Amino acid sequence: MSHVDLDALRARVDEINVEILQLINERTGVIQEIGKVKEKQGVNRYDPLRERHMLDHLKENNAGPLPQSTVEHIFKEIFKTALELQVDDQKKALLVSRKRKPEDTIVNINGELIGTGTPSFVFGPCSVESYTQVAEVAAAIQSKGLKLIRGGAYKPRTSPYDFQGLGLEGLKILKQISKEFGLSTVSEIVTPSHLDEALDYIDVVQIGARNMQNFELLKAVGSINKPVLLKRGMAATLDEFIHAAEYIMSQGNDQIILCERGIRTYERATRNTLDISAVPILKQETHLPVFVDVTHSTGRRDILLPAAKAAIAIGADGVMAEVHPDPAVALSDAAQQMNLQQFDEFYDSIQKFLKNHEIHA
Repeated sequence: MSHVDLDALRARVDEINVEILQLINERTGVIQEIGKVKEKQGVNRYDPLRERHMLDHLKENNAGPLPQSTVEHIFKEIFKTALELQVDDQKKALLVSRKRKPEDTIVNINGELIGTGTPSFVFGPCSVESYTQVAEVAAAIQSKGLKLIRGGAYKPRTSPYDFQGLGLEGLKILKQISKEFGLSTVSEIVTPSHLDEALDYIDVVQIGARNMQNFELLKAVGSINKPVLLKRGMAATLDEFIHAAEYIMSQGNDQIILCERGIRTYERATRNTLDISAVPILKQETHLPVFVDVTHSTGRRDILLPAAKAAIAIGADGVMAEVHPDPAVALSDAAQQMNLQQFDEFYDSIQKFLKNHEIHA
């Protein structure tokens, strides 16, 4: 074969490569349009039956010299790439996605800015049981210069016979505490019907783990003008968690704090398994601030401090933990709440940790 013939053949290969590239890009564009249609219809993007049909169609039209196994391998990679591109397009389209909004969202809770790089803290009892109980905790929080307190008025419990909270009366106690101690309140709402009455009493609406996929509730809090603290479901993937936040933001409310609170695994040494890796992943995938609830994730007072340090070290925007004047007589989650002395020791240790690592709080 002459040198001229080789150059001509190579030139033809280059032309074919460009033709193949153009066709693959054209195919990808069509696939993206199909993905948009499927999204509107709520249909799963990956359709194994459709993929098998396409491979069979290629087999029927394969005249060689490529063997069928090679053809299948090549086109499976093409199919896979197109599917990945559809998923990437969807992530770009999400309102909560960092690809959509590269800069961090700052959540403003009555002047307490969440997501600025300075860790925030939310402490308080699991349940609002009485004014005196909450006031004791509020005084301890106020003495540390903190601005946020948590307390459950509506308590979804595993057993219907366990304490379910004081309801509206609990919210009224939180409101009174807020005025007297200058604290912003965080409390869980479990149904859309409770939302309207709750807005007059609390500053941050918490959506608990059991309600992470209560879509009507998510849409309801998406239409309010108050921050929302959204907890990850105990068996939810991060993708499901992110889409739950999207439900809220799609209704217009971008003041959302994500909260990792542990997931259910086979491990029984802790109440749940703290998925600490969720923090950097959520901060990479979304522009929302991320908290870690060290109480519900561990369920153990003895490891609250190292869990909180780990959360801050890995980049969490805040830490939540439960405090009760006398945990032994608490009406809910007695084993995992700190008493006031333990709270003092916990917070002092956190402050030393922040100072030693030059993290400003």
